[in-house]
Amino acid sequence: MKIATYNVNGINARLPVLLNWLEKSEPDIVCLQELKAPQEKFPEAILKERGYEAIWHGQKSWNGVAILSRVGKPLEVRRGLPGDPEDLHSRYIEAAVNGIIIGCLYLPNGNPAPGPKFDYKLLWFERLKRHAADLLKSNTPVVLAGDYNVMPTELDVYKPERWLDDALFRPEVRQAFHELVAQGWTDALRKLHPEETIYTFWDYFRNAYVRNAGLRIDHFLLSPKLKKRLLDCQVDKDVRGWEKSSDHAPVWILLK
Repeated sequence: MKIATYNVNGINARLPVLLNWLEKSEPDIVCLQELKAPQEKFPEAILKERGYEAIWHGQKSWNGVAILSRVGKPLEVRRGLPGDPEDLHSRYIEAAVNGIIIGCLYLPNGNPAPGPKFDYKLLWFERLKRHAADLLKSNTPVVLAGDYNVMPTELDVYKPERWLDDALFRPEVRQAFHELVAQGWTDALRKLHPEETIYTFWDYFRNAYVRNAGLRIDHFLLSPKLKKRLLDCQVDKDVRGWEKSSDHAPVWILLK
C-alpha cells in the first residue's frame, strides 16, 4: 500500500499538477494540506473521476486538509484536533482507510517568533501530542502524516545557522517534535535514510529549488504496528520543478 502526503498550496490553483502527479505516482491514499478552499469548492467530482474518494475539511483562503483514497472510501473519525473547541482552523482530519487510521495534519507555521502565532503553534503541538498518545493506546495501525512545519535536526535544513530564530527551527519546536516521536512513533524517512540530506520544501525565492536549498518539514510518523511493515519512503522531488507547482514536493511510504 502506497500512502502519500502533499502540501498542495492551493488545491484548485494546483489541480493540474495534482492530477498529473496522481496519475504518475498512483498512491493508494493521499493526505493533502493547504487546500486554501472553502468546503464547497473542493474538487470532489474531478478526483472521483480519477478513482479517488475523499473527505476534506476546508477553509476559505487558508489552511484546509483532505484524505483521498482509491482503496475504499475514507471513514471519517474526526475533524479538528481535540483540546480547544474555540480553534476553528482547518488543520486536522482523521479517517479509517483499509484497516489503518490516517491522521492528516497541517501544523501552524508559528512566525513571527516569539509572539501569539508562536504560542498557538506550541499549544497546537501539545494538543497533537496528547491525541497521538491516545492513538497509540488504541493499539491500532496509525499514520500521522502532513506538513509539521518543523525541521527536527540540522540535517533537515539547508544552512541551519540562518534558521535559528525561525518558528520552524526554534529549540522549543524541535523539542516538541522529539517528544512526540519518543512516545513510540517512527519517523519513516529517517528510519530508512538516517544520514541523507533529503528535503520536502523549497522556497519560490532565490532559486532555492535549483540550488537544493530546502527544508524537510513534511513527515510520516508510524505507530509500532506499521513500523514493521515499512518498505520504502521517498520524496517525489521532481514534482517541485513542474510548472505552477507547489513549493512542497509529495512524500510517500510503501507498506507491506
